[in-house]
Amino acid sequence: MLKEKAALFTIGQFAALHEINKKTLMWYDEIGLLKPACIKENGYRYYSYQQSAALETILMLRELNVSLDEIKQFMENRTIDNFASLLQEKITELNQTISHLRSIQKILINQQQDMDMLRSLDIAEISLVEKQSRYLVAVDMAENLSFEQEIERVIAETKKHQLRRLHDASYGAMLPVEHLYQGKFSEYSAIYIEMPFPVSKRGLHLQPAGTYLRAFCKGNWENLPERYKEILAYAKKQGTTLCGYAYETGINELVIDSIDDYITQIEIPIKPE
Repeated sequence: MLKEKAALFTIGQFAALHEINKKTLMWYDEIGLLKPACIKENGYRYYSYQQSAALETILMLRELNVSLDEIKQFMENRTIDNFASLLQEKITELNQTISHLRSIQKILINQQQDMDMLRSLDIAEISLVEKQSRYLVAVDMAENLSFEQEIERVIAETKKHQLRRLHDASYGAMLPVEHLYQGKFSEYSAIYIEMPFPVSKRGLHLQPAGTYLRAFCKGNWENLPERYKEILAYAKKQGTTLCGYAYETGINELVIDSIDDYITQIEIPIKPE
């Protein structure tokens, strides 16, 4: 063992030992990140056994996407506190990346389910479905705000909840059921954002679990009032009372070219007896 620790490796041997290209070692030498233990008269670089730990540290940090400048600074001042701080920073970044990937996975699964449903969808059908509760960011729609201002508020909320992109979440509109019964079919109260993995549930709108009436409307949003009249007539005929909010969301906007083909899904809670 002592003999091994005293051994020197050629650049090719040292690169092979750590399963990297020797050009990487030459680059690290050039930028002063990891210099050879010695360079002999023939110009050949040699590395020591003790340098293995240093190289493995560098390679691990590179896998964590730590910049070469950051690694160089750390290697010049290797302490427990500096290493712990560097690791904690990367753990936080990895957790954010994992959360982001899970969000994308959930969105893709939901979109896949929507596409499967669209293949056999009966637009005229009104049905009852059981839904789990979910947390939504509700962005109030003030009467004095322009459409552009409402979009700005939505963007601000996505940033506050650490969404990287707008398409990392799904969006829709909330229409109070009391407005439906009053015939105010265009008086929405909020735009909602469904957070795949909420950072915090504080201040979020809880869409309750329970039985929902589900219907669809095809075409321009101007068609929605007539569809709501049909929904109210259906609920009355069934002897059911609607409550809470009507939750609207588009389910096929990724696969259409014309607003005439747009499909809005409407889900409204049924008041328990």
